[in-house]
Amino acid sequence: MDAAEPDAALDLSPFIIVYKDGSIERLVGNEIVPPSLDPKSSVLSKDAVYSKEAKLSSRLYLPPGVDPDKKLPLLIYFYGGGFCVESAFSPAYHNYLNILVAEAKVIAVSVDYRRVPEHPIPVPYDDSWTALKWVASHVNGDGPEKWLNNHADFGKVYLAGDSAGGNIAHHMAMRYGQERLFGVKAVGVVLIHPYFWGKEPIGNEVHELERVLKGIAATWHLACPTTSGCDDPLINPTTDPKLASLGCSKVLVAVAEKDLLRDRGLLYCEALKKCGWGGAVETMEAEGEGHVFHLFNPTSGIKKYELHLKEWGSLVVTWGISFKDSLIFQLFHNSFQYIFFTLTSFIFIEFIVIFSFFMFPFHIVFNLYPISSYKHI
Repeated sequence: MDAAEPDAALDLSPFIIVYKDGSIERLVGNEIVPPSLDPKSSVLSKDAVYSKEAKLSSRLYLPPGVDPDKKLPLLIYFYGGGFCVESAFSPAYHNYLNILVAEAKVIAVSVDYRRVPEHPIPVPYDDSWTALKWVASHVNGDGPEKWLNNHADFGKVYLAGDSAGGNIAHHMAMRYGQERLFGVKAVGVVLIHPYFWGKEPIGNEVHELERVLKGIAATWHLACPTTSGCDDPLINPTTDPKLASLGCSKVLVAVAEKDLLRDRGLLYCEALKKCGWGGAVETMEAEGEGHVFHLFNPTSGIKKYELHLKEWGSLVVTWGISFKDSLIFQLFHNSFQYIFFTLTSFIFIEFIVIFSFFMFPFHIVFNLYPISSYKHI
């Protein structure tokens, strides 16, 4: 590899290297796993072609114990990786979607789109929109994929993604707001550590190393060679004059305390509140965690977010749906329920014991000296 270093036109290690001869070396995200019946979650997955022309597929996930007479919320997920690495079929995303679908009791479509730099932006956006239109072809129950025909509730569709996938989810919601899809109601968007940026540093970015900031900017220019810069609305939606046309009424932005993109996610939320959009936006922060930490240990990630249940409860009320039926509640309810009721039962019993112990002498005192005999002090 040392002999090849002088030929590198752009080195974005540890992710990707682009060489002067046009060849590309992806350093991560190259492994793929097949669809399967997951032995841990009992979630069943399979791949389905959504674009024969581009030879593109999505991975579908179905939770266990599906009631044939009940429709499930539909989650459409876009993977991250700076637009240039990973895929919908990588182990990290396959494992994460298995856990997510099992806990949330949703049917999910994980979209695989073509990556940059071979297919620069807007190709990833166009592929993702093609996938959404393919999903929408099932609204009448006669689409090519039986799982979507039989189990998807197209009145409860959520768009979600992390990092670059969060960027894509935002732009899909923007396009949906302008073009719509017949029979599809996008209820909300969930952006997990979204890849947004800007020309001028904000927040903790001012303390970051210059080479790191340049690396993030270089990744964007690699993804979109025709960009006007880091204040392009495609990477900095706070500069988008059409932001108020976002095609949903609810947005949840998850950020991580140690993530360099944290402040961009928070700025995005503030921009939504001020632009006249009129929907409900909420933020959720994972303390002590870095960028896309949930992918490295999905189970740990879910337990980490359980600490924010009270905050999510207010979010669900804001969204105007019952807490019990909400996507967020379903996502974390099963793993939290046993612990919650066990602890509360234990605390209640302890309270009764302690209360009885301390009240015994007071019971004797109150019999000897009735309250009617007390004087006001």
